[in-house]
Amino acid sequence: MASELYEKGLAKRKSVLGDEYVDRALDAGPFASDFQAYLTEYCWGAVWTDDTLSDKQRSMLNVAMLATLNRMHEWELHFRGALTNGVTREELAAIIKQITCYAGAPVGVECHRIAKRVFAEIDGAA
Repeated sequence: MASELYEKGLAKRKSVLGDEYVDRALDAGPFASDFQAYLTEYCWGAVWTDDTLSDKQRSMLNVAMLATLNRMHEWELHFRGALTNGVTREELAAIIKQITCYAGAPVGVECHRIAKRVFAEIDGAA
């Protein structure tokens, strides 16, 4: 039986990342099912539902941290989530500029490469 924290985390995770992505992640098979439950309950339930920071602020932090860690698959996912959470393209450009300053030009270039592809998809130019 899922805990209340899990259910709150699941709702938050889906609102940021989308139902389709989360459903695929949760259908990861028996090896990863406990891990996915942990992510949903702890990362999304305990952290993302804490209202000290807004979803927009959390998204901005994740975009910066994931780029700095060079976790570009997760970066793209949270870049899309940042747009869902109201981070503007102008704010994202400023964040990428700061990422470039502190984490280096190669990661800034990769962020721009991914952002260009994401915006093309969103704008229907893919």
